Amino acid sequence: MTQKFAGQQYEQNVVHVLRKPVAIGDDDNVVSLGWIPEGANVIRGGVHVQTAFNSATTDVLDIGFRNAPGGETDDPNAYATVITMAAVGVIAADEMTATTAIDLTLGAEITFSYTATGTAATTGNGIVWVEYIVDNDGDVSGA
Repeated sequence: MTQKFAGQQYEQNVVHVLRKPVAIGDDDNVVSLGWIPEGANVIRGGVHVQTAFNSATTDVLDIGFRNAPGGETDDPNAYATVITMAAVGVIAADEMTATTAIDLTLGAEITFSYTATGTAATTGNGIVWVEYIVDNDGDVSGA
């Protein structure tokens, strides 16, 4: 992986975070949270809805990844699938116990997408985040 796409990595044993705001203007767009480094493992994520989204039918969020140089297939909802953003609060990613994207061998770009259905939302904002741990011991084999 080139340095251009290297994810943030501190050598201390700390949990790393990627975060980005989400708002009604992001409807039907795929937004990049940033890159995780090779050997990193996504362990948690979600959205902190600060102002409820108010489209007529549903306001949902997916969190996943793309552009994995290790050959993993893009998965736009690897970590969260259609979690609702219709109420204020911290909503945890719902696919963390079942995801197959635990170890992206060479890293990946983490993404989210917000979708509103029905009448377009007039309010809504929040912060989308994922937490990941890095490979500080050099053992990416999982053994």
